[in-house]
Amino acid sequence: MDNFFNKLVELFTTPQYIDSLLHGFLLTMQISFFAIIIGLVLGTIIALIDTAKKSKWMVLPKFICRVYVTIIRGTPMALQLFIMFFVIFAIRGFPQIIIAILAFGFNSAAYTAEVIRSGIQSVDVGQTEAGMALGLSRFTIFRRIVAPQAIKNIIPALGNEIITVIKETAIVSMVGMYDLNMAAKDIGSGQNMASYIVPMFVAALFYLAVIYLITFVIKRIEKTLRKSERRA
Repeated sequence: MDNFFNKLVELFTTPQYIDSLLHGFLLTMQISFFAIIIGLVLGTIIALIDTAKKSKWMVLPKFICRVYVTIIRGTPMALQLFIMFFVIFAIRGFPQIIIAILAFGFNSAAYTAEVIRSGIQSVDVGQTEAGMALGLSRFTIFRRIVAPQAIKNIIPALGNEIITVIKETAIVSMVGMYDLNMAAKDIGSGQNMASYIVPMFVAALFYLAVIYLITFVIKRIEKTLRKSERRA
């Protein structure tokens, strides 16, 4: 135990180790942030197409979206990452961070789409019919009636998806990117077991701190929405 704490002190008092961890942490957060944005935007588009009114113009878009979601959800994230790096973007000099962001963003979009779709479909169809009976347009009904209720219903699931994206980015070390996980491995490489465990423990604390903050924010949003609902 004394050796563990000595190595922990050494890590936090060695500028080179701190710089490595911060560099890796910054890369992890950059990939996570932009991947989450892509996932939310693309996932919302897919969900809206999937829940749109059936028509001959929507047959092909609906089919494409369903195939996309099925393929992404049915294959491992690691495999998708390798395909993006070594097949689709096998271009010398192409920025690795952009490839990683796209890989995780496209993956997250499929799961986000399902979350949003389930949220939209959880709203009683009778409310849409009532709005149409009052002469409201479909867009107005969605914006004023369906969307607010759907958002309230999907907040916890979206929070879980955001957390999942952040944790899954740890696999970018498999393709040689210097993220938080790779930084911890680098610091501990070539040393004894205690020295290797310490940077991994510190990296876990970084992940835990970020995920705790996100969980706190999500719970605050849920609490605020519940209060506004009671007042209404």
